[in-house]
Amino acid sequence: MRRLVLFDIDGTLLHSGGAGARALRDALVEVFGTAGPVDRYSMAGRTDPQIARELLRAAGLDAARIDAGLPALWRAYVRNLEREVRESDVRVLPGVLPLLERVEAAGNGTVLGLLTGNVVEGARLKLESAGIGFGRFRVGAYGSDHADRPELPAVAVARAEALTGYRFREKEVVIIGDTPFDIACGEHLGVRTVAVATGHYSADDLAKCGPDHLFDDLTETERVWEAIAEG
Repeated sequence: MRRLVLFDIDGTLLHSGGAGARALRDALVEVFGTAGPVDRYSMAGRTDPQIARELLRAAGLDAARIDAGLPALWRAYVRNLEREVRESDVRVLPGVLPLLERVEAAGNGTVLGLLTGNVVEGARLKLESAGIGFGRFRVGAYGSDHADRPELPAVAVARAEALTGYRFREKEVVIIGDTPFDIACGEHLGVRTVAVATGHYSADDLAKCGPDHLFDDLTETERVWEAIAEG
């Protein structure tokens, strides 16, 4: 059996206590002088670059100014996030660690990875601060790879192929996440989706998006593993 198992981070693997949102807000103000309508904006399921661009466009900044400031923005964001995760209650969500261990125990035919809107250094900081460990994920696709989440599954598949020499296809690719964006992002590749209602969206909200499987949380390790490994 071969599986490429790709986990979202925020709301799926951990809750960061708002650390990422605060770090990005402060970085936007520091670099651009505004965070736009951040208090009315939902970041759930969106990539970090998408969030930054949408907030800054809403504040009236043009594309050229945004593009020019983005390198400084991400430096400020990572610096702020280092502070925020030290001061926040970053916690692993129920069932996550046993499930990660179960995926890892499946053998070389199964690759554990990430598919997240976080820029890569943000992903690293959050996972390390939660005690999950960034290095255990053998591949990843991040907001720093592309601002559009539907582009990320192909990035992860290509990196898994470079690692293993095997190209994962369709239901061999499993995306696990807590938002409609996670469920939809791999639809064009025919991936398997496992939704988990541990983020901002309820189980009823997620059910309307038509995931292959839906769980209230990840505590029933064997049931979740069966959903990943089926067929």
